[in-house]
Amino acid sequence: MEKDMEQVLRKAEVLIEALPYIQKFNRKIIVVKYGGSAMSDEELQKNVIKDVTLLKLVGFKPIIVHGGGKAISKWVGKVGKEAKFVNGLRVTDDETMEIAEMVLSRVNKQLVTMVEELGVKAVGISGKDGGLLQVEKKYADGQDIGYVGNITKVDPKILYDLLEKDFLPIIAPIGLDDQFATYNINADDAACAIAKAISADKLVFLTDIEGLYKDINDKSSFISRITASGAEELIGDGVIGGGMLPKLANCASAVKNGVNRVHILDGRIPHCLLLEIFTNSGVGTMILRDEDKQLLEQHD
Repeated sequence: MEKDMEQVLRKAEVLIEALPYIQKFNRKIIVVKYGGSAMSDEELQKNVIKDVTLLKLVGFKPIIVHGGGKAISKWVGKVGKEAKFVNGLRVTDDETMEIAEMVLSRVNKQLVTMVEELGVKAVGISGKDGGLLQVEKKYADGQDIGYVGNITKVDPKILYDLLEKDFLPIIAPIGLDDQFATYNINADDAACAIAKAISADKLVFLTDIEGLYKDINDKSSFISRITASGAEELIGDGVIGGGMLPKLANCASAVKNGVNRVHILDGRIPHCLLLEIFTNSGVGTMILRDEDKQLLEQHD
């Protein structure tokens, strides 16, 4: 009985610890970029969706921007094509674009269904809807890689309308150019551009790494907090490499353009989103505005 009581009290402490964060972020917009392993594992998928739904129910205004790279590669393989990449960008011809749009639409509606099952109204859209994401052709080191888009303009009106009507928007990263051709967009870029356009309070990247390391081979070099300028210095010093480079550049750019905080979290940790936002210790890397550098020593 005493043990049961201890467990109950511990739960109460957790709720009390979360209270100031719930008060602080009430009615604030949070953009969650969702991809990687957390997306391909069904159990983790359910956890992420539960977390986002909980954020919605305690007063946040979440928006999900999702990828679908692994699923697209799988379906491209099924039609006998080989997935090709240049500098991490998928070479996207007509047929691949068609497959990508179908796969992303399917993923989008699966996520909508999971949110609706938890009693929250969700609406799945792509960057085509309401002129949300306008793009131009993106080149990889001067190479034409097909229908890969670089975002030139974000019109967030449709998002404001959905949030105002209490819907949870779920966005597939597809956009139109000024000739109304369809383009695939890197989901990190889409999340970043959307977060900037609506001045989100938080932008969260769910990734396949624990967060940021000065040296990826040295676990003691983990960075739990860094300013946007600090992040740019790391990039400039050539310390950060691989797939983390564009992600970190996106994070720094978002913070310098109106997003209050950016978080890089390991989506493989169950409920990492709740742990980062509602606990004093947090679990990932947080990128702050330069003027908030006094918070580097404490959790905000």
